[in-house]
Amino acid sequence: MKKFKRLLSALALCALIVFGGAVPQVRALGSSQNPQSGSVGLEGTVPGPPPSTAATISIPSNGQTFTSTPITVSGLCTTGLLVKIFSNNVFVGSTICTSGSYSLKIDLFSGANDLVARVYDALDQAGPDSAVIRVTFNDAQFITFGTRVTLTSTYARKGAAPGQALTWPITLSGGRAPYAITADWGDGKPADLISKSFAEEFNISHIYDSAGVYNIVIKATDANGVSAYLQLVGVGTGQVTGGANGKSGTTTVVKTQILWIPLLGILPLLAIAFWLGRRHELFTIRKRLEQNRL
Repeated sequence: MKKFKRLLSALALCALIVFGGAVPQVRALGSSQNPQSGSVGLEGTVPGPPPSTAATISIPSNGQTFTSTPITVSGLCTTGLLVKIFSNNVFVGSTICTSGSYSLKIDLFSGANDLVARVYDALDQAGPDSAVIRVTFNDAQFITFGTRVTLTSTYARKGAAPGQALTWPITLSGGRAPYAITADWGDGKPADLISKSFAEEFNISHIYDSAGVYNIVIKATDANGVSAYLQLVGVGTGQVTGGANGKSGTTTVVKTQILWIPLLGILPLLAIAFWLGRRHELFTIRKRLEQNRL
């Protein structure tokens, strides 16, 4: 009898847990303070497969010839991925794919340029290359002045938290000193003005006021009046609170979920337990009656 009572008590407890088990699930995006007091925060990255779809280059067309720079490169891509453009295997600019397409301005080398677009995910995993587009740059200034001024960087995308300095290494080469450099960080603040007495690697630095993704455009002009261009992607890390590059603020979603599957599973057990208890009770009564008759 005690075993059945224990069984009934356990099943009743399960039923109480299930019926009272409406579990609130809270997903706070940009609204809660983390880490919260008395809590432990864990953060991790689970690598997924790299991008499988290549970007395309729609503009310029294969075989096109240019006499001035910068030129516009645009095409189709997977939304949210970073698009890097390479000319003759040298990185010449980057942007974020938005609404299935991208567009940016790049510099060209004198003569033939083999252009390739390559996509990267948030883990910097590369996808397949686009088809090669060959264009030609007939550079009259190169013929006149010799080595052309160029800009490049080891980083296509870099980020820092709002309120903290984002420092970016830039390599300046070629041309004739001195150089005048402007860096437009894409957040509406006045462009930085920098003067360099000779070609070298140097750092530019900026502080974003809010989270978001920004197009950075750097221009260098040498003493001959020849200019070089480089477009990069700057990131103000953290939750976007609204306004940055047109991104809207996030909201808090509270969802209550009743655990119906465990409930459905426990109901048959309750019925069986009730039937067994009832049968045992009748068996006990009959046993006592038979003993009384004897």
